Amino acid sequence: MTRHAPRPTGPAAADLPPAALVPRRRPRTSRAPRSAVLFLHGGTADSRVPANPWQLSALRIRPLVRAVAAVTPDDVLVAQVRYRVRGWNGADADPLHDAHRALDELGRRFGDLPTVLVGHSMGGRAALRAADTPRVSGVLALAPWCPDGEPVDHLAGKDVVVLHGDRDRVTDPAASLALVARARAAGARAEAVVVPGGDHALLRPLRYWHRAAGESVGALLARQDPRSYDTGPPR
Repeated sequence: MTRHAPRPTGPAAADLPPAALVPRRRPRTSRAPRSAVLFLHGGTADSRVPANPWQLSALRIRPLVRAVAAVTPDDVLVAQVRYRVRGWNGADADPLHDAHRALDELGRRFGDLPTVLVGHSMGGRAALRAADTPRVSGVLALAPWCPDGEPVDHLAGKDVVVLHGDRDRVTDPAASLALVARARAAGARAEAVVVPGGDHALLRPLRYWHRAAGESVGALLARQDPRSYDTGPPR
């Protein structure tokens, strides 16, 4: 039985950042969750402006969360990472720290669940980096931001799927292909799909993005335990 740490009270509690883990769909059954899918939305390269759920990058991922949750098995927890600020901010890598906080909170609240990370744009970069956490079994990165020199050695033994539109003018699909090649050479089970006509906002072609994300997450969950999830590979 997992025991939750007591919530801090008193003056010091007001100085703590808000919870990084935001559950969006708990298991529909009475059983405890068997796995988790954790979403990370986009942002910007540099900004200390506080993040909030009404910013465009946060709103953009909500339909994708709903679409994936609709086709995800009942015993999977679906959640999002809450950022403190909007930007990556150089060496501070703020969303990466938020992803690690969310994974720690996930462990404290629900136990050591195998987890699939789904990240868009800046969130894709954070998701790929946060795969250094042992409980992360796979990553789906959508139009990720992949600067030169991104680390890949920690992806060895992990399942990685990258989808990137060929009409993306914000992040570079060629950089995604290069990162996947390096990850594969480092020992990751990595694959990349270039989406014809795909844009950065995941709006065109909308149905494709939703279907491909759902199928990719299903396949990543299936690789955790093929006996538990009867889903096909991404198309």
